[in-house]
Amino acid sequence: MSWAAAVERTVTGMGYDLVDVERSAGGLLRVTIDRLPGRTYPAGESEFVLVEDCEAVTRQLQYVLEVEQCDYKRLEVSSPGLDRPLKRAQDFERFTGQEAEITFKQPFQGRKKFTGVLQAREGGWRIVFGKGDIEQVLDFTLDELREARLVPVLDFKGRRRKASSPAAPEAGAAQSEDGGQEQ
Repeated sequence: MSWAAAVERTVTGMGYDLVDVERSAGGLLRVTIDRLPGRTYPAGESEFVLVEDCEAVTRQLQYVLEVEQCDYKRLEVSSPGLDRPLKRAQDFERFTGQEAEITFKQPFQGRKKFTGVLQAREGGWRIVFGKGDIEQVLDFTLDELREARLVPVLDFKGRRRKASSPAAPEAGAAQSEDGGQEQ
């Protein structure tokens, strides 16, 4: 069994989503994991990967990679971060309706990068973007992309957004002592 198959089997077997696996010169094996919605994890309730999740996966991978006799010098297990990469169709399905930045392999109308809301369509995906009242739609397939990432949401309350998220606090909304908005 290859080291990549051993990593995938272990991570998915523990109930996590394997976002990426990277092996670099110098013996670094970098594994990126994510929690799946609706699952319960021993490390506690959170929609984001916790340090305890990374520790548990690291311990299990160290054991499995030793048994499989996979050669590596350093193992690094981490979360995908707020700007999570989208690589597979399952990623695009999971994050449909979220804001993402996509980069095409070939330019379209002189641009390769577009930021907008992901939507599913028959046979592929689309991104809806624009300013003000002008909304544009661009259809694409995963083969046309060089890279795709979620746009970070820095509201410190997670990736949940309301249907209409105003840029400024609503009139009369109270500010908490730490600068967050209380509802």
